[in-house]
Amino acid sequence: MGARVGAELYLTESVGVPKRFPAVAFVRVCASLGLTVALGVATLVTSYGFNWRIAFWVGAGIALIGSAARTTLRETPDFVDAKRRIQEMIKDSNIIDVAKIKNNPVWQEKVNKKTAIYYFLIQLAQPVWFYFAYIHCSNILKDSLHYTTEAVIHQNFIISIVEFFVALALTCLCYKFHPLKILKTQLVIFLTFLLFSPLILDNITQGWQILLIPLIVVTFSPSEFPTIPIFYKSFPVFKRFTYASFIYAYSRAAMYVISSFGLVYLTERFNIIIGYSLGISHFN
Repeated sequence: MGARVGAELYLTESVGVPKRFPAVAFVRVCASLGLTVALGVATLVTSYGFNWRIAFWVGAGIALIGSAARTTLRETPDFVDAKRRIQEMIKDSNIIDVAKIKNNPVWQEKVNKKTAIYYFLIQLAQPVWFYFAYIHCSNILKDSLHYTTEAVIHQNFIISIVEFFVALALTCLCYKFHPLKILKTQLVIFLTFLLFSPLILDNITQGWQILLIPLIVVTFSPSEFPTIPIFYKSFPVFKRFTYASFIYAYSRAAMYVISSFGLVYLTERFNIIIGYSLGISHFN
């Protein structure tokens, strides 16, 4: 969690527009690829007797590469500029006054409460779509259509492949189109799908039909992707990582628990799309 937020924040502050949006979005592409590889390995292990220890060795190698990369990263321009302004103020003072440092506008810049709340509402959406696509639909396959565990894992593997290519396509699109326009388009299409979803769910009789639903969800479900740089830039430099990390963590912790035990009540009593739409309107 912290590594992903840190990577997105680092690219947000290091890369200029318009390359910033696809650069940050590529982090999501890598995360989607990780999910695809994990489900691919699970498919190989359960269906073809693949040695799962090989996957752990590959993961250990990737971790070593990541550790080496972290030691070579430099501070971002935004952070360096803010730190330079603090250092210049200290240099101009004969006596280092801690109170004076804390009163500096760069240090004292406050987080807009509405921005934090609306960003939290936007972050609430993704865990619900993930749970519905990969967990809830899997339960339907097992309970109603009597799929085996191996078949369910294979179907989730197919969904993850589609999600990976969707993330890759959106990464390319946000270089040409403004990310907020992309999100609004996704939101309109997804709301249209929601209008017909009860009718679709009531008439499912085959596995390929239930496969189409999570495919639509992972393709058009609204989330913070690919507008993350816009959200991060709305927070003060010295507080970006703290707020971004905590909001990300709290939203996931809350919604995974709530959606796991009460997806029906969640969608009936608290329409998650409403909060998401308000959040997008705030950042527009």
